[in-house]
Formats: sequence, C-alpha cells, structure tokens
Amino acid sequence: MAIPVKLQVFEGPLDLLLHLIEKNKIDIYDIPIVEITAQYLDYIKQMKEENMDICSEFLVMAATLLDIKCKMLLPVEENEEGEPEDPRAELVQQLLEYKMARQLSLELKDRQMTAAQVLFRTKKILPDEVKDYEAPIDYDELRGDMTLPKLHEIFKAMLMRQEDRIDPIRSRYGNIEREEIDMDAKTLFVRAFATEHKTFSFRKLLEKQRSRAELIVTFLIVLELMKSGDITVSQENIEDDIMITSNLADKPSDEVPAAEVSEGIES
Repeated sequence: MAIPVKLQVFEGPLDLLLHLIEKNKIDIYDIPIVEITAQYLDYIKQMKEENMDICSEFLVMAATLLDIKCKMLLPVEENEEGEPEDPRAELVQQLLEYKMARQLSLELKDRQMTAAQVLFRTKKILPDEVKDYEAPIDYDELRGDMTLPKLHEIFKAMLMRQEDRIDPIRSRYGNIEREEIDMDAKTLFVRAFATEHKTFSFRKLLEKQRSRAELIVTFLIVLELMKSGDITVSQENIEDDIMITSNLADKPSDEVPAAEVSEGIES
C-alpha cells in the first residue's frame, strides 16, 4: 500500500519555482532549465495524482519552461547590440521581483505582529526654550530662487572647462604630487573678493581658480558664506549666470584686498 504524501501548497508558479531553486541551492542567475523543468513537471504530476485542482497559471509556467528549454537547444541569438540573448532572462527577472515582494510581505507581517507592543506618547511635551526658538537666519529668504541643482550645473561646467585646459599628452609625464590648499587663506580670498567687487557672477569667481581642488574648496566656501548670510545669490533666468551680492559692506573687517590675498596664495 502506497504511503500518502502531503504536498506543500504554493501560491503560484513563481512560488513553486523559487521553492525548487532554494531547495536545490541553485544560482537564480544561472538556472539549469532542464533540471528545474523536470522537477516542476514532476510536481504537477504529483498534484494530479492527489486529485488537486491545477490552476491554469501552473500549466502556463510549464509551457514557458518547455519553451525556454527548446530555445536553449537552438543556436544563441543576438540582440540589436550584438550581445547574446539568454532565453532565461525574462523568467529570472520575474523571479527576482516576486522574491522581493514576498520578502517585503513577510517584513510587513512581522511589523504588524510587533506593532501592538509599541506605545506612543499621546501628548507632545516640549520645553519652553524649544517652543520659543527662532532661527537667526531665514534660510528661505536667503536662498531665494536658487537651488543646489543650479549651483551644481555651474560647478560641473567649470570642472569641464578646467579639464579642457589639460594637455592629454603632456599630462602623462612628470610626478603626481598632492596639492595642498590653505583653507583659511582661500576663505580670506573669497571674502576679500566679495567685499571688493560687491556684486559679481559665480562663474567669474570660479574662473579665478587654477585647479580642480581649488574649484571644490571655493565652491564649499561659497556655500558656507550663503549659510552665514555673508553673501546672497540670485538668478533671473535658468540659463543666466548666478549673481553673488556681498553683505559684508557694513561689517567691520581687517581683511586685505582680494588682489593682495591672491598674490599671497600664489607665492
């Protein structure tokens, strides 16, 4: 007398395929389609013997596996870019998406079970000093219509111009030395430049720099001066240059002119 065996119930054909892949410890990116197809069809056969209803999705997947098996016996086809096409690629993508969705569902289930153990304070109690706190600078007013993407575009344009100045032949020769930049001196230069010129374009300031490292340091200093309110930036149109206005005129300063600071940095 045959011993009845209870089969595991799967939610769909992808669930069954993942079970077979994990059971055989197979690389999901390199599925042995012949072996997996044989096991898949064997499982469907056992389902029939147990008088279980076979969903059409399982039969469609069986036909898909047989189709992939046939394609792998034929010469390898190439796509438009001349690269060989893998008949298993679409199936692998479906399995990866299903596996991710299944893991997310398990994570949500765990959170639902532990949610009852989490308690929240119903009344928000804040100290008076926190309630009465006001930021010393209105960053929205200071920033205006300027955004980081706009500054980033200018910064990339200046980096490209800096790269164009490099000779592709001569740059291969000589020793590569680490460039040391005095942060305090560069900050002093930018502040003096802003005080002297009052209003100037961001591009004009970056053009004064001689290397990629100086461009990066100058860019960071400008952001810091914007944050402290020492300068204000504006741009009328998206394609116009970013204009910088100095707010240092009314502040006491013992800084030297930008030209003298620049000479000191170069020396």
